[in-house]
Amino acid sequence: MKLVDLNCDLGESFGAYTIGADEAVLGYVTSANIACGFHAGDPLVMERTVAMAGERGAAVGAHPGFPDLMGFGRRNMSLLPAEAEACVAYQIGALWAFAQRSGLRLQHVKPHGALYNMAAKDRALADAVARGVSSVDKELILLGQGFLLDAARDAGLRSASEVFADRAYQRDGTLVPRSREGSVIRSREEAIARTLRMVEEGRVTAITGEDIPIRADSICIHGDSPSALEFARSIRSALERRGVAIVPLSRVVL
Repeated sequence: MKLVDLNCDLGESFGAYTIGADEAVLGYVTSANIACGFHAGDPLVMERTVAMAGERGAAVGAHPGFPDLMGFGRRNMSLLPAEAEACVAYQIGALWAFAQRSGLRLQHVKPHGALYNMAAKDRALADAVARGVSSVDKELILLGQGFLLDAARDAGLRSASEVFADRAYQRDGTLVPRSREGSVIRSREEAIARTLRMVEEGRVTAITGEDIPIRADSICIHGDSPSALEFARSIRSALERRGVAIVPLSRVVL
């Protein structure tokens, strides 16, 4: 039986501002990537989201980003490798504390936004991210694309290849920048069809029209999207009807 994880970026509210339908989405995903305060989230949001994930049976992971609250972590930043490594370790440590308070163990780390996209293409940055993860806990799984997977391997970490139900791909397998038209998949039917093909065939059609290979260990639903709940529910249902088992990442990547 094919196994795949379904993950979502959660805990991205801040203070008086609520983003996403976290509690509802947690009924469908198996892994929760929880913002750690740099791009979104605050201590109370982090604590609540960790507790909700535990109650719903979703595995908990850290979702560290650039220190960019104003830009939601989606603006490129130029950090020294040591700065990037420390930023990642700092954020994992913050979420680790809340996991401890809820009696949970962190399963994985998934970089957020610009940090994720830049590290997927920049080996030095990817290595810094991987060092930040491994310095905290070598049992953590690094979830990502591109050079992040190579860096995880060389740092002695398990890695998991992530695919996106609601994002378009470039011919090199990286995501189309959000600034470009067509970068986000709005149609539920198209998202389902693309996801099924990525899981079952290991292929996806790039924005250029070419078919490219892709490995789907985990499928991401963006929690800040208005369609997050609908996509999570529909994609999970479609996969299960095809005999795919939806399980936490730790069961996919042994």
